[in-house]
Amino acid sequence: MKPTLLILAAGMASRYGSMKQIDGFGPNNETIIDYSIYDAIKAGFGKVVFIIKEEYLEDFKAIFEPKLKGKIETAYVFQNFDIKQFGVDIEIERAKPWGTAHAILSGRTAINEPFCVINADDFYGLDAYQKMVNFLTTEVSDSNYSMIGYEIGKTLSDYGSVSRGVCKVNENGVLEDINERTKVLRNGDAIVFEEDDKQYPLTQDTRVSMNFWGFTPAVFQITEELFRDFAVQNKENPKAEFFIPLVAEYLVKSRKADFKVVPTDSKWFGVTYKEDKPIVKASIDQLIKDGAYPDNLWN
Repeated sequence: MKPTLLILAAGMASRYGSMKQIDGFGPNNETIIDYSIYDAIKAGFGKVVFIIKEEYLEDFKAIFEPKLKGKIETAYVFQNFDIKQFGVDIEIERAKPWGTAHAILSGRTAINEPFCVINADDFYGLDAYQKMVNFLTTEVSDSNYSMIGYEIGKTLSDYGSVSRGVCKVNENGVLEDINERTKVLRNGDAIVFEEDDKQYPLTQDTRVSMNFWGFTPAVFQITEELFRDFAVQNKENPKAEFFIPLVAEYLVKSRKADFKVVPTDSKWFGVTYKEDKPIVKASIDQLIKDGAYPDNLWN
């Protein structure tokens, strides 16, 4: 059975200013998602599941269904504010959904095979998909998961801070610890993260998670249990987010699962701010000139 690609596309893109998930970056208005799915098909994925807001369903179908028909199976699931479906019986007021690990739970009804999770607005490169397919078809188990690890120095924006899952990896390439740093940025020639109005240094080659994770469906039950506790504990904190690294940290610390950190030489780039768009477009143009992608992706 071929693995599934789960795309996190329900974010609000507040710093970008518009729906960057369906913004055009390629020469024929291709989205970053287009390039992700193109690479995923080439690498050997058999299905793509979009996690979106329900009100964007028709927009997504109009953009992707004509391109993907006959090439890969598609499904759509919705991330919303209904937390009773996960066993949380109290009312909690929120301005936005609960974050990336909560989004994964939205996909539980559409996935019965090993799968990987990616962000809609990150360009990961073919090598990352090939390595993930290899892991998901030869190594994955309910106690052996993975993540693609990028060097932090190659993942930053020139226009502001970004969130990164900063990893500690042992000599066997296995994740020992991960911390979500929500304000990572350059400070001159240095890389730092900010916390409590202080700055802490990070080395250029620190491995970080760009939300490219490999799982089996067993992760859904564990994530749901953790989310119920998280939601109750943060009922008075409307900005609290339930990140995938929180699930990974629990699994690692409780020794319920290992995470193989798979390094990649793929070129990563993404869009956090509107000012990132010309850089992303130029990067894609260069990859096309280098022969990595055709001028017209789907023709």
